[in-house]
Amino acid sequence: KKLLQSIKPKGFGVIVRTVAEGRKTTEIEKDVETLLDRWTSMCKKLQTAHHPSKVLGELTKSSSMLRDIFNDTFTSIQVDDEDLYLKTKEYLQEIAPDKASIVKHYQSKDLPLFEKYNIERQIKTSFGKSVSMSKGAYLIIEHTEALHVIDVNSGNRSNKATNQEDTAMEVNMIAAAEIARQLRLRDMGGIIVVDFIDLQNPDNRKVLFDFLREEMSDDKAKHKILPPSKFGLVQITRQRVRPEVNIETNEENPNENGQVEAAILIIDKIEANLESIIKDHKKVVLNVHPFVAAYLTKGFPSLRSKWFFEHKKWVKIIPRDAYTYLEYHFFDNQGKEIL
Repeated sequence: KKLLQSIKPKGFGVIVRTVAEGRKTTEIEKDVETLLDRWTSMCKKLQTAHHPSKVLGELTKSSSMLRDIFNDTFTSIQVDDEDLYLKTKEYLQEIAPDKASIVKHYQSKDLPLFEKYNIERQIKTSFGKSVSMSKGAYLIIEHTEALHVIDVNSGNRSNKATNQEDTAMEVNMIAAAEIARQLRLRDMGGIIVVDFIDLQNPDNRKVLFDFLREEMSDDKAKHKILPPSKFGLVQITRQRVRPEVNIETNEENPNENGQVEAAILIIDKIEANLESIIKDHKKVVLNVHPFVAAYLTKGFPSLRSKWFFEHKKWVKIIPRDAYTYLEYHFFDNQGKEIL
């Protein structure tokens, strides 16, 4: 209370959000000064503003995210939109001037930002029913109307532990860290029941409970964790932070009749298209599904090598995680789609 009185500008009130917990007084004072500067700037604009016009806008989604999660551990921020890049850099200049230089404008014409840093791959692997973990262990995540259920499985793994209890403990600890991450990533709300591998030793159950609680301590959503039962069940209640988003990771059948044409035919189509466009372009870039990209580039001689000998031009092939199996597109050296 004394702190609030000391930083509160005269004639204003101050609301401190929960994200300010543990912050230094100087950081909170800096935030208050920034807000006061925005208020002063807005008041000056009001005197000369045309009607209608915007004199103050809410932070962009990217800026609000940085406000909530940005800290000293950030080493790079990549932005592929020029306008957003400038706004992000400007915002960071206000809240952390010494970190403004880490904002970079991503300008590659060949590969989208999400593909460059494997975001598409992470989305597809992170939102599916099965989640792989280290040492062969994996999670199965099921959603019902009433609750979410997470099953922990050890998988087919070599057992170097001395006994079953040690093996169960090792897998459970790996799973606890991943579960804490998945809850934040998917923003799972309501009741979550986790079926850990059974632990007979009460001390191990307490160690697991304390570790899970520590892993979830950074979760900004309100949550409560009950200690594991004798059968390894842990109950968690968690408040959802964002609106629920259902990300479908399964791909639709390419053909309506339920049949997929022979996979080799896609190579014939690609070669036919290539033959029709390659003479009119200095550089041709082919974007395809990773499986098809591997088929075209692996082996000796590869199909791409054969194209080079035939057309006297090298075709750059880029595997695209976001593509479906039979999807492909040609681009020129300016990043403009040809076909």
